[in-house]
Amino acid sequence: MDMALEEALWAQDLPRVAGVDEVGRGPLAGPVVAAAVVLNRESIPEGLNDSKKLSAKRRAFLAPLLWQSAEVSIGVATVEEIDQINILQASLLAMRRAVEGLQSAPSHVLVDGNRIPPGLPCDATAVVGGDGKSASIAAASIVAKIWRDDVMKEAATQWPGYGWETNAGYPTKCHKSALRNLGVTPFHRRSFKPVRDIL
Repeated sequence: MDMALEEALWAQDLPRVAGVDEVGRGPLAGPVVAAAVVLNRESIPEGLNDSKKLSAKRRAFLAPLLWQSAEVSIGVATVEEIDQINILQASLLAMRRAVEGLQSAPSHVLVDGNRIPPGLPCDATAVVGGDGKSASIAAASIVAKIWRDDVMKEAATQWPGYGWETNAGYPTKCHKSALRNLGVTPFHRRSFKPVRDIL
């Protein structure tokens, strides 16, 4: 995995580089979850990549290694917040919360995407396709994905029938037909069109 972005910042005497990514913009249910990860230069797990390019098994293997070796923080924006401020603003809010949750402020933040969350405690760079270009962002994408999948599996036990344990709240055929047959749960995003249409 490429470390060029991190190495360029380290060379400018910015030792604490945090990679930030979010997961869960597209689902009809559940929170949006972001992670901020400051990698330990001496101990970077091998095989980091964009979480979408890794198998579930590989993500499950890497996530605990990252929690052990790196500094990791999770930020969440709730379903209610998504409905109040819209999914883009909620994603930026989750990312800011993830950065704020780090043990101390980073020297610089690498953010996946083309927008920088407002209110960060330091300078930041937006990196389009960052989860494929920066090891720190890739690490954040893995941790956030595992965390959110676990939230959705837990929610599936409370609201069975929507297939969240496998679809993580994304609008699969099974999920959409369950919405029509079982109705809308408190965990659904009411501002999203397929949910709004049923309401």
